[in-house]
Amino acid sequence: MLYRVRYGMLRRELARIRSGAGLTQAELAARMGKVQSFVSKVETGERYLDVMDFLDWCEAANADAVKILAIIREAPKE
Repeated sequence: MLYRVRYGMLRRELARIRSGAGLTQAELAARMGKVQSFVSKVETGERYLDVMDFLDWCEAANADAVKILAIIREAPKE
């Protein structure tokens, strides 16, 4: 599991934007060209998300990547 505070916050924001877009994990994964387990593992902290996948996630959920990063930037580093 990946436990850093900022990464946990990022995972929660990613799940929130997916859910807020009315997408299931499978639907988001399909939009990203990934399998559902990829989305699940990111949301549960079993895998890290690289920057390109982060951008794809935001685009697939019609979310503003800059706003998401601004939220995470305000979180404590540890």
